Amino acid sequence: MIHPRKITLANIPTPIQLISFEGCKFLIKRDDLTGLELSGNKVRKLEYLLYEAKKQKANYIFTCGGEQSNHARATAVAAASQGFKSKLFLWGKDTKFADGNLFINKFIGSEFSFLNKKEYWNVNNIMENEKIKFAKAGEKVFIIPEGGSSELGIWGYVNFIDELKLQINSKSLKGIITAAGSGGTSAGLLVGAALNNLKLKIFSVNVLYSANEIREKILLLANSCIDKFKLNCKIDESQLEILDGFSEEGYKNISVEKIQLIKSFAKTSGIILDPAYTGKAFYAYQQHFLMNRKKSDILFVHTGGFLGVFGKKKKYLSA
Repeated sequence: MIHPRKITLANIPTPIQLISFEGCKFLIKRDDLTGLELSGNKVRKLEYLLYEAKKQKANYIFTCGGEQSNHARATAVAAASQGFKSKLFLWGKDTKFADGNLFINKFIGSEFSFLNKKEYWNVNNIMENEKIKFAKAGEKVFIIPEGGSSELGIWGYVNFIDELKLQINSKSLKGIITAAGSGGTSAGLLVGAALNNLKLKIFSVNVLYSANEIREKILLLANSCIDKFKLNCKIDESQLEILDGFSEEGYKNISVEKIQLIKSFAKTSGIILDPAYTGKAFYAYQQHFLMNRKKSDILFVHTGGFLGVFGKKKKYLSA
């Protein structure tokens, strides 16, 4: 069994809070509190990925995402903190007066390549071709895939399960729910649960890819991680459940109904959810596990995204 090494970036362990909302009590794991500029779930993955980038003596980091990508922002900030230069390949348009994550990326000095939707589906090849061009100019590039979701990156959430076991009695939980963009967080949770022989249900709310696509991505990542690191466990595919239909308005959009729920939750708890990931995941959580119940035994993971709120501030205020 091989355990990869990492650098330290995240403020962990993140706290677990008991929340009461609309008559139902539940636990929320505050992975939005992993840092300020580095807040969110992505930093756990970046600890492993940037260790490897240092090991390979890279001086440039490439990654990709939407123009309000939490992962791209976390990568840009983490790269700067470790002495790397960064280039972000973003699905969207440039703007002079940027908000949210894009503002941070610009402020911190990242380089950019903005892509339309069709181009973005080929982003991995685009980054590889750009890496070749940079190599000819004497630059050594380390590419981080969308969401940091690789066999190495998902170790951030493999070890999340060990952290969780030290905080609460895992037997009191029946499952964990989280948003799923690229699928790395869910894949890591599946591997961590398998390593610890926990029969936890992993509920993934797909916000970008179809239910079939994200399920395939998650299981492929989880099984590839087990094979690559020779882990003594096996994935039980029945432990993964995709909660589909909660991002029908599209990854970059959010319905008024969901924003109203986000606002109601913020007024009650003081916790703000983002429009791309956690807001949609919480809506699914409410519909499946909170409504008409006094208690939920499903842990909600707040994966961050606070800065993305500013890109939708007009919608948030008018809902």
